[in-house]
Amino acid sequence: MNGRLDDLDDPDYPAYTTGRAAEALGVRQAFLRSLDAAGVVRPRRTAGGRRHYTRRQLALAARVRELLDQGCTLAAARRILALEDDLAAERALTARLHARLARQDPDGS
Repeated sequence: MNGRLDDLDDPDYPAYTTGRAAEALGVRQAFLRSLDAAGVVRPRRTAGGRRHYTRRQLALAARVRELLDQGCTLAAARRILALEDDLAAERALTARLHARLARQDPDGS
């Protein structure tokens, strides 16, 4: 039983049905279905075809909703998300490189 509970801590575990996900985000289920149809969020499907979303997918859907509410088109929102992901990756790389440099020269000279 413990392994199943641990799954709930995993941000990539598909724990949310469409109804629960929509409720958590404060959106209509149709919004989530449209993100799936557009390929923005790809929920896991059960054998019966029901969608199940992860916490990571819910965060992505929430960010898309934010951008749409600000007047962006879906295409623009997708591009912004891609650029935000790229920026986060570059910032992480920069932080790792700074840490490596600091270990090589602890005095900062």
